[in-house]
Amino acid sequence: MLVRSATTGQAAAFVNGYSIEATRPKPAEIAAVAGVVGKGRQLFISSVPTQSLPDLAVLAGEARRAGLEPVVHLSARRMTSKAELDDFVARLRGDADVRRVLVIAGDIDQAGPYADALSVIRNGRLREAGIENIGIGGYPEGHSRIDQDKIDAALPAKLSAAADAGLGVTIVSQFAFEAAPIVAWLKRLRAQGITTPVQVGLAGPTSFKSLLRYAKLCGVNASMRGMASGAAASLLGNVGPEEIVRELAAEASGIGAIAPHYFSFGGFENTARYAHDLALRMSVSPAMA
Repeated sequence: MLVRSATTGQAAAFVNGYSIEATRPKPAEIAAVAGVVGKGRQLFISSVPTQSLPDLAVLAGEARRAGLEPVVHLSARRMTSKAELDDFVARLRGDADVRRVLVIAGDIDQAGPYADALSVIRNGRLREAGIENIGIGGYPEGHSRIDQDKIDAALPAKLSAAADAGLGVTIVSQFAFEAAPIVAWLKRLRAQGITTPVQVGLAGPTSFKSLLRYAKLCGVNASMRGMASGAAASLLGNVGPEEIVRELAAEASGIGAIAPHYFSFGGFENTARYAHDLALRMSVSPAMA
């Protein structure tokens, strides 16, 4: 358990910068969420193999028209050619004025010339296509399907390639079940001289059973202590990350630019209302979270 106490200013600055991620959000849900979180909030739109690239661009357009800032997942291994990548980015720019994408490898077999996120950053010419900023993945507790040495080598390589390409970068982390490993990971990054802003992945409120399922699907090496504490909370209903948010806010002054990034495992609208309400409460008093 971390023991620092957040000031109201630290807590407010942290929680108010939140973003939300959704899979296959419906237009009506996008409009409803925009009414809750307000204009300009970042909405990450995840990519699944059963959803076409044009459909992703359409959803990004819905988000833009609702007043949200769409950030679309760009799965490297899904791209069958440079031409398909170019067409996808052109659709994002034309349909939704997308300026930022989250570049990931994707948990699928490689379909074209891009084996991983780094290859897209180096060779995709995203800046020339109108993309200004990219998100790249971070793993506070490692990944069950990726060797740690590969993770450690990939992050600085991506940052260097993005700088060479003239792209701004934000690290978007996988979710964890405790604050301590997140803080330790952030301190390691800062000690290495990596000052890049980090959007810290958090699982929005959902049942403990669902959290376990998503942790397995996402390759999360979740801490057993955090999961055990969640198991107790699950007896009372959905599990939310209030304690993690509070502890991260308490550490925010010493770990650089960070903000919460909520995965909407328990529902897109429910996650948005949770994030908004928690930000309001913590802006008044960190102790109320």
